[in-house]
Amino acid sequence: MALDLPTIWAALIAVSVLAYVLLDGFDLGIGILFPLFPEKRDRDLMTNTIAPVWDGNETWLVMGGGGLLAVFPLAYATIFPALYMPLILMLLGLIFRGVAFEFRFRTERWRPLWDWGFAIGSTTAGLMQGIALGALVQGIPVVDRQYAGGWWDWLTPFSLLTGVALVIGYVLLGACWLIYKTTGDVQARARRLALPAGIGTVALIGVVSLWTPFLEPLYFERWFGWPTIVFSAFVPALLLVCAWGLWHGLRTGRDLLPFLSALGLFVLSYAGIGISFYPFIVPGALTFHEAAGPDASLGFLLVGAVVLIPIILAYTAYAYWVFRGKVHAGEGYH
Repeated sequence: MALDLPTIWAALIAVSVLAYVLLDGFDLGIGILFPLFPEKRDRDLMTNTIAPVWDGNETWLVMGGGGLLAVFPLAYATIFPALYMPLILMLLGLIFRGVAFEFRFRTERWRPLWDWGFAIGSTTAGLMQGIALGALVQGIPVVDRQYAGGWWDWLTPFSLLTGVALVIGYVLLGACWLIYKTTGDVQARARRLALPAGIGTVALIGVVSLWTPFLEPLYFERWFGWPTIVFSAFVPALLLVCAWGLWHGLRTGRDLLPFLSALGLFVLSYAGIGISFYPFIVPGALTFHEAAGPDASLGFLLVGAVVLIPIILAYTAYAYWVFRGKVHAGEGYH
């Protein structure tokens, strides 16, 4: 039986994007939290918790973006003209954040400048990722297989809401990561910040979820039609379980449970987007199969993916295993 290569590749790209959001989300969150930790020693400790892994986390962004170009060229040619501005600003934020991360360790005089650069770059990247997601969810006008919208179509109340929601969610991930990886004053402050960030994240997930079905008839039918409502009802129920786990972990002083619960909130929100989209890659306009390249190209690329993805997973797992445990002041990256 022939493989359904477009669906396989859609799943691989979706998993790559999810891996990026989960892994790079907490270190973007740490950058966003920088202004709330003014002491140099605290900021050094925060960056030392992510220094061994933050570069590798961004591998998944390259995998997702490169895979979209190679496997779904029509979707790439449709989505990117619609989202040029937020995506360019996101990349500039990531670049400036990466430079600031390295330079803040190399200078004393200009350290405050690079600290702010790290915070602004992280916030910009997170905000633009959320805005781009919101613009994609609300729909991209396509006529004759080409983008038919305007330059500013990506900037709407809904996309701004999703941008703010993702920034708050990244703050939650960053705070929970610090709870897991640090002790003392930094951990205590992160624990205090995690609760309002968690409340904000859950509330914004609720608002976005209530708004989304009314953006596109496809979404409404998917969430409230029969029999799909039986399956889609599990996602909100599991979100409540993760929200309870987050609250319980923070209330009882757990270190790992809040982080796992925050990851669960992101995974389930992403699953909700997947339920809404399937089988479209450009909602309401292009399905996986319509946007995919020739099967010969997809099969050739899949051979490379079968080799590379296990390698990426292996070195990522190895890095997290080697640098497991708590990070203390004075240890780590210099």
